[in-house]
Amino acid sequence: MTTSPIEFARDNQTRFLSELKNLLRIPSISTLPENRAHVRHCAQVLASELKRIGMEHISLVETDGHPLVIADWLHAPGKPTCLCYGHYDVQPPDPLEEWISPPFEPTERDGNLYARGAVDDKGQMYMHLKAFESLMRANKARLPLNVRVILEGEEEVGGEGIAKFVREHPEKLKADFALISDTEMFAPGLPTLCVGLRGMIYTEIEARGAATDLHSGMYGGAAPNPLIALCQIIARLKDPEGRITIPGIYEDVVPPSVEELAAWKSLPFSAEEFQRNEVGATELTGEPEFSVLERLWSRPTLEVHGMPGGFTGAGAKTVIPARATAKVSMRLVPNMDAARVFEKFSAYISSICPAGIKVNVRLIHSADPMVIRTGNPYIQAATGAMREVFGRETVFVRSGGSIPIVGDFEHNLHIPSVMMGFGLPDDNLHAPNEKFKIANFHNGIEAIIRFFEGVGAMSAPAPRP
Repeated sequence: MTTSPIEFARDNQTRFLSELKNLLRIPSISTLPENRAHVRHCAQVLASELKRIGMEHISLVETDGHPLVIADWLHAPGKPTCLCYGHYDVQPPDPLEEWISPPFEPTERDGNLYARGAVDDKGQMYMHLKAFESLMRANKARLPLNVRVILEGEEEVGGEGIAKFVREHPEKLKADFALISDTEMFAPGLPTLCVGLRGMIYTEIEARGAATDLHSGMYGGAAPNPLIALCQIIARLKDPEGRITIPGIYEDVVPPSVEELAAWKSLPFSAEEFQRNEVGATELTGEPEFSVLERLWSRPTLEVHGMPGGFTGAGAKTVIPARATAKVSMRLVPNMDAARVFEKFSAYISSICPAGIKVNVRLIHSADPMVIRTGNPYIQAATGAMREVFGRETVFVRSGGSIPIVGDFEHNLHIPSVMMGFGLPDDNLHAPNEKFKIANFHNGIEAIIRFFEGVGAMSAPAPRP
């Protein structure tokens, strides 16, 4: 009796979930040197799984950081080629005391799977592999389209290794479009495609004062304090209503279209519920002349993430630090160029640096903003697949976050990306108690199967000149 790919996926839901749990037990934290072996082990596990499924030309590609996992299956002549991307590295789980269950011991509660990496991005990336397996097993070891796979272990630390590989080896990733599942649905049960991402610059500002740490009693009042200098600099980067004060920063901003704004207004969104249930603050901040969704999706931002420096241990130590740093990022919107924004950012900080302080601004990583045209056939195929699974019309949204690889694919491979995600707004990615709705994991596999079948019914586009 012939089993369809959807039937195979449904018959193997328990196994698929168990395999995902095993993957989530690997603490592949890319930013911690002590976890380097775990990150490599995770890459090796994924390579073995791709081989078991039936993918070909599988290899671990070394980078200056963590390895890439590469594979392909290219036996569908005349059909489009999909480049499937995901990342297997995860954020640190801190603060550990806020986790209800251990971050690397996957736990089911209330229809959700809790673990670090459950939704960002191991769970969503693994849906691609299980869709491949379901199609292979039901179709005599064949896929309806050509597929290349690239999985990285550095997305959470900037993705420098994959960016270099894409830039230097585009011929190894030749495809017609990319599939990325690292985004979320706008609301439970509402199929969603992300068609816009904010770009970013992530920087570190270093302030230096005296040649060495000084006693505040002996030198306070005369010696410059780098921590105070950083506070003064940061206070001048935004006005009280949240507008960025860097000269010329808004001159390249392109606002969303009238049609896009109308579509956003039709979404099931309550600013009050967002404030209460997702942010958990007494009120929302930001430019008051723009709606909350506009502030999240189509306005540039500036945020401070940390200010290491001086003495922060228990008890007291009256020291004036010789050096202090601040980690500051900006999110960018369409038509803003990351390199140009960094130049303006750095120049403005130098211009407002307090007396007695030497300041250095370092760019850690960056990404340009992206907007995907919704009329391309792959977006339309994804829309249909999502509708078939969820029984509702798919909505198009932007994301306030950044996925640098989307820009790399656009600039170096000249292909559009389909950002087909199945997370939810309350999945706590990058926070304690990260989760993935188990039904979304299984529905995501089915949607990707239908998407691949839909694209497989197309002919490959004519070669670009």
